[in-house]
Amino acid sequence: MRAILVDDEAANLENLRILLDKHCPNIKVVAIASNINDAFAQVNLHHPDLLFLDIQMAKTTGFDLLNQLAEKTFEVVFVTAHDNYGIQAVKFAALDYLLKPVDPDELKVAVEKAEIRIKKKIHGEQLNFLLSQIKKNEPSTPKIALPQQHEIRYVSVDDIMRCVADNTYTFFFLSNGDKILISKPLKEYSDLLKPHGFVRAHQSHLVNPKFVKSWLKEDGGMLLMNNGDKIPVSKPNREMVKEVLGK
Repeated sequence: MRAILVDDEAANLENLRILLDKHCPNIKVVAIASNINDAFAQVNLHHPDLLFLDIQMAKTTGFDLLNQLAEKTFEVVFVTAHDNYGIQAVKFAALDYLLKPVDPDELKVAVEKAEIRIKKKIHGEQLNFLLSQIKKNEPSTPKIALPQQHEIRYVSVDDIMRCVADNTYTFFFLSNGDKILISKPLKEYSDLLKPHGFVRAHQSHLVNPKFVKSWLKEDGGMLLMNNGDKIPVSKPNREMVKEVLGK
């Protein structure tokens, strides 16, 4: 795979190049760029398979580069030093990212996932979704990308009733009755949805409080959902759940 590295710090570019040479021999770095103008030219010149893109670069962002590119026939792995709103938007779009300093094992996983998507010729859809969400500038009520085997569902956070762990998978229960299975652990979505009011009622259950009908005292504490489902509340989480619900 042909890759372009984009970062405004020379040390970061060199470090990533070394890691790719050592741990990802199938990646050929065809160009590097330290600003989005240079990156724009390099992408149009080389038509890479993969772009390693820094999010924050001086007065610009990697998103600015993507907005300038009419066609996005490549995969992107975002690289950032900060877990800020930008990376939260990337997570909601179910796109890959690496935190600096880049971990070699995480790099290999990101490259392997990119290879799979390139072979399936899936390009652009999630990037366009990401850019549209950023343009809306409404991080309080975003949509989230839920990738399945044959499709990607884009769901409003407000339509998610609850999430349930199933080993390393997560079931999403939506307000319209749909049930979606995602091949990621519940913890990842718990961290992502907590800022939007979701509460971890139990090790295996993440709940949207807006769909909680009442608190049941049976079995030490249960949540009755609007659709009649009963969700257990673990003892360690009981007081926290009550606080969120205003009990």
